[in-house]
Amino acid sequence: MMRFKMKKGIHPNYHTINVVMTDGTSYQTRSTYGKEGDTLRLDVDPSSHPAWTGVHRLIDSGGQLSRFSSRFKDFGLKS
Repeated sequence: MMRFKMKKGIHPNYHTINVVMTDGTSYQTRSTYGKEGDTLRLDVDPSSHPAWTGVHRLIDSGGQLSRFSSRFKDFGLKS
């Protein structure tokens, strides 16, 4: 039976970190993110993402949505 050895020095450090969700709740998990004990603050998680909540919001970043709307305001289905 052959045994394979992992190469030394090429794998990231796997350690415990704290994850803080958008609603302020937190939990500990193991990850390669940061250093032991670091905190990862989420911008999007299952409590805030439309795929899980069913609530969709349009965010106008830099006026792109308003520019699109004004550019294509006359484009549409005619009845």
